[in-house]
Amino acid sequence: MTTGGTPQDYYGVLGVPRDADADQLQQAYRRLARANHPDVNRDPAAEERFKEINEAYHVLSDPEQRRRYDRFGPDFRQIPPEYADAATGAGRRGGARGGAGGPRVRVGGFGPDDIGGFGDVDIDGDLGDLFGGLFGGRGRAGPLGGADQEAEIELTVEEAYRGGRRQITLAGPGGRRTLDVTIPPGVTDGQRIRITGEGGQGSGGGPAGDMYLVVRIAPDPRYRVEGRNIVVDLPVTPWEAALGARVPVSTPGGDAKVRVPPGTSSGRRLRLRGQGMPNPRGTPGDLHAVVQIMVPPHVTGRERELFEELARVSTFDPRAGR
Repeated sequence: MTTGGTPQDYYGVLGVPRDADADQLQQAYRRLARANHPDVNRDPAAEERFKEINEAYHVLSDPEQRRRYDRFGPDFRQIPPEYADAATGAGRRGGARGGAGGPRVRVGGFGPDDIGGFGDVDIDGDLGDLFGGLFGGRGRAGPLGGADQEAEIELTVEEAYRGGRRQITLAGPGGRRTLDVTIPPGVTDGQRIRITGEGGQGSGGGPAGDMYLVVRIAPDPRYRVEGRNIVVDLPVTPWEAALGARVPVSTPGGDAKVRVPPGTSSGRRLRLRGQGMPNPRGTPGDLHAVVQIMVPPHVTGRERELFEELARVSTFDPRAGR
């Protein structure tokens, strides 16, 4: 077990061993994020803890970033990618490509102060295609188009749901540059957003390539995104579960009402059709509210009398037949 809990000790922040698997990381994250979310915890220090928890989970849940962190520690982002890849024995998204496809060239990337501190931007292509025009290496004449580039952009569930404008900062051979990006409503994890003409520069008057931003939806203590469906926990009282009720439920688009049928047990999923992620080209996802029956942590004298009376008169046995 790693000791400590500084922001640089990601295992310590989450309170997990260094060999923790994906399920352990996710369980630790959900527990800590829920307890420290600024909407729930009014402690002034909770917001900073929440950021540290998100950063730790973001790194450790990504196999490539975790390998680099395990090898180089908190300074893993400062290690040049070529050295990092050689030391860990693995390149980003499967390693450098060679052979007929040509090598993968690194052209800088997001720094720790940019969106989520993502890794380097990768360019797939042939070095001769990129630089041959400058040095006459291949003797090609005429303009050459620039290479397409790819980077990641991390969004909250609400940002992915609503879409909107977002500024991002990229770093490359020509220095840092800021782009205004339009996020379409309802983007999903892994979806790519194309920004025309913002990739690698062409040579000999050739056009620039395109920039592709790969969407990564950040973990959220309230919502679990499954494709276009969104899953939330729905706390209800014992009497709401037994008698039925209409109760409020939080969604990325605002509060909604869900009907709890009489006789509902914990774990039952209640579906709100069309309340999941929007889909500009088709049917939106659904929202699934998972019922969690909660009992009062402290009961008054009258409440105790009523619960005791219910215990005497009820014939219900949830363990019968087991």
